[in-house]
Amino acid sequence: MSEKAEFIKDLSLPAIAAPMFLISGPKLVIECCKNGIVGTFPALNQRTSEGFEEWLIQIKRELEQFEKETGKKAAPFGVNLIVHPTNPRLEADVKLCMKHKVPLVITSLGAVSMVVDAIHSYGGLVFHDIIKKRHAEKAAEAGVDGLILVSAGAGGHGGNLNPMSLIAEVKKIFKKTILLSGCISTGRDIASAMQMGADLAYMGTRFINVEESKAPEEYRKMIIEAGANDIVYTAAISGVHANFLAASLTAAGITKEDLKKEHKVDFGKELDTEVKAWKTIWSAGQGVTTIENVVPVSELVDTLKSEFKTAIKDQAKLLEVFPKD
Repeated sequence: MSEKAEFIKDLSLPAIAAPMFLISGPKLVIECCKNGIVGTFPALNQRTSEGFEEWLIQIKRELEQFEKETGKKAAPFGVNLIVHPTNPRLEADVKLCMKHKVPLVITSLGAVSMVVDAIHSYGGLVFHDIIKKRHAEKAAEAGVDGLILVSAGAGGHGGNLNPMSLIAEVKKIFKKTILLSGCISTGRDIASAMQMGADLAYMGTRFINVEESKAPEEYRKMIIEAGANDIVYTAAISGVHANFLAASLTAAGITKEDLKKEHKVDFGKELDTEVKAWKTIWSAGQGVTTIENVVPVSELVDTLKSEFKTAIKDQAKLLEVFPKD
């Protein structure tokens, strides 16, 4: 019996639109799922557990209506939970995930078997963010169903390991679903992730620049104008290393000295502060280098599928030339 997530075979493309703080909401999630890729959002994008539940109800209702009207099966949706001792909402939000049977829960900053068991109790899946082998081992021990390998250049809370090295290390110890994150913005990138051994591509930054995201226009414009060298990796903003657009750091008055300061993570005391910071200090990955527009999710997915098919066909052609005896 395969240990890979069964829903993968029903997707239109092996991809997940990653949950992005302040950017992902019901509109983005719903459109992704309608177009055959997994849409996700952070629970903390809603300021209260009551608001979080309202979003769950909205997403489920609209996807059920879509399936009823079209006869098509929507992709599953997912929720990101911050599993950190200072997150005061964790217990309440886990209970809501159980109540509404959220298909996929993505955990960050801690892999806890108690959370995994709760999601498994109704048949849900748990995927966990990792940036190194040690984190992968701990998550595997907790019983997660998938690992999200956040490699160098990824937007948000990224790692600093090369994706080839990271995926090779993790595949030695983990046989379930593997997702690769980091600079994936095109269909060719998705194909490359599959070639490296991933089961799914995990895409964040590219979905900032869709019409359905909650990103302000200035943010989207900055992404279009940015290149890989315009991304700054620092822990000064949230206490966890993340990649940010240099132009937004400068605009916010953040200096090089500020970027060297240590910042302790505390979701209980500082959520309001974090929200204010991330509204003006914008995260993005090095994949900005190939983002040149803002389009609807439906158009982006069509483009990704076309690029993916072309990339696979081009790879197949190499078999006519290589390997040579």
